[in-house]
Amino acid sequence: MDSSPDLIERAQAGDEAAFRELVDAHRNELHLHCYRMLGSFHDAEDALQEALIAAWRGLSTFEGRSSIRTWLYRVATSRCLNMLRSGRARAREEGLMQPPELPRPTRLGEVLWIEPYPDALIDRVADRAPGPEALYQTTEAVSLAFITALQLLPPRQRAIHILRDVLGFHSTEVAQMVDATEESVNSALKRARATLRQRGPDSASQHAPPPQSPEERALVERFTRAFQAADIEALVELLTEDVWISMPPIPFEWQGHARARDVFGAVLQPGQQLVATRANGQPAFGFYQPDSRAPILHGVGLLVLTLAGDRISAMSRFESGLLSRFGLPRTLPRRPA
Repeated sequence: MDSSPDLIERAQAGDEAAFRELVDAHRNELHLHCYRMLGSFHDAEDALQEALIAAWRGLSTFEGRSSIRTWLYRVATSRCLNMLRSGRARAREEGLMQPPELPRPTRLGEVLWIEPYPDALIDRVADRAPGPEALYQTTEAVSLAFITALQLLPPRQRAIHILRDVLGFHSTEVAQMVDATEESVNSALKRARATLRQRGPDSASQHAPPPQSPEERALVERFTRAFQAADIEALVELLTEDVWISMPPIPFEWQGHARARDVFGAVLQPGQQLVATRANGQPAFGFYQPDSRAPILHGVGLLVLTLAGDRISAMSRFESGLLSRFGLPRTLPRRPA
């Protein structure tokens, strides 16, 4: 439901409380939109704040020719495009060197700045169905593989693809949002779709068990037991033959069972612990390792799994600084032996 004319008029007259009420109804979906555009939770927060400031300053120019929601998406998209064109939305410089204990990678990663997104925040916008033009369900359009693939598109194509195929805006609305003709929007959309068909998520990921289903829970339980026991062979049995392992922002990726064994051998140790959460519609875990000098475990990262049937087709480990965004502690008490 869009905002009442009275609320808009009061906000345009300088009523800050009315403006907050106006934008709060759309804040969560705008944040998710910025995340899709930028691939980074941190950058999405910055872009959203800039967008809200710009909306406050520019609200007097809103003439009601579109809904306030559409206008806010236009403002947020503009801020994201500015960030992308200026180079601000990029990988952090720290962490780009390969830790010496990790094995030789299969290839270099292309999207080093990717970050996971908490399901708790996705759930806040899941009740808003995409528009009639959308080609994706909400769960499809938040997976790590999809968010990563989006980052391979040029900024303008990315914006158009998200606005049209993910959010379901009409091409005439998108043309107004990105200050382009409808013809150029349709042309850019064709190119974006072609790129994603070539470089998008593997079709196997579409056959993942439903979230929170008995099949998913069983696989997660097997993974948790094997990981906490540092049982490398049990872990490898749970992986697809072509599994990919990544550790953003470390610029390397490893594929296949042999490389997975090497990675597990480098990072696993007795006494580690996983705490379940969810990210990007996928099973995720806080990853904790014991302190040799104190009876605690330190958070060393966040793991996100991509499932394909009854196997794991991808594992992504992110830095420990993200744990707080998922409501996870930085340390845990060590369990008695």
